[in-house]
Amino acid sequence: SLPSSYEAGALRGALEQASRALEAARGGAGLQRFADLAGQGLLGLLDPAAAQAFSAAVLAPLTGYGSRADLVASLRAYLECNGHWDAAAQRLGVHRHTLRYRMRRVAELLGRDLDDPGVRAELWLALEAARRG
Repeated sequence: SLPSSYEAGALRGALEQASRALEAARGGAGLQRFADLAGQGLLGLLDPAAAQAFSAAVLAPLTGYGSRADLVASLRAYLECNGHWDAAAQRLGVHRHTLRYRMRRVAELLGRDLDDPGVRAELWLALEAARRG
């Protein structure tokens, strides 16, 4: 008899988990369980090459900009501080108005609304992929 759609879906999921664990093991991580990968956060579930390509594409407008280090570092601090201007500015050692200017520039270059939580999550993922890469 043919497997039910539930069983087929479960098999697909198990195969995907096994494939991710195999990729991690081939990367020199040794024996891996899927649960170990899940503990690495969302990036642990993504193909490393795909994560790097995603990061490069998302951050390209910032990394191609003249003062890229300031904008990328400013974006990271802003996101790490959950959008709190004063805390992020203090972390960077700049005035909050400087940080606000930089974030306006980041938003313009990316064409994204930094107040959108989905955009923030996507940018954080791109920054983390770049850091791990």
